[in-house]
Amino acid sequence: MIRLYKTEDGRAVVELWYEASIIAHDFIEASYWQAKKEDMEHVYIPNSETYVYEKEKQLLGFVSLVDNYIAAIFVAPSAQGKGIGKELMQFIKQQRSTLGLGVYAKNTDSIAFYKKQGFVVVEEKLDESTGEREVVMEYK
Repeated sequence: MIRLYKTEDGRAVVELWYEASIIAHDFIEASYWQAKKEDMEHVYIPNSETYVYEKEKQLLGFVSLVDNYIAAIFVAPSAQGKGIGKELMQFIKQQRSTLGLGVYAKNTDSIAFYKKQGFVVVEEKLDESTGEREVVMEYK
């Protein structure tokens, strides 16, 4: 079931984000993601429109939007490859006519996933905080 984020989901969302981030972004030191946990819980998630994917009271994924920008979409590592990311993406596509996102160029699995969801690459730029190349994608 996909539902709107509640404050009490905070810790679970951040832990899911952290676990998935260090796997998906293994080219960036885990300490970088560890240092972002506090901001994720107290700044980024509360200031975005976030939906969680929950099954049997277990949080298995989430998507965060800022206007038409997908600020985050993550699925628990143990639940990846089971269609949860696709369901989250279909859910937000029903609510927005256009969407944008940024993804690290080295995260080729995610780029392939977004392309399957109808996103196209519109530019490539440098993420100043990590020094990594980032691909900007749009869905229209």
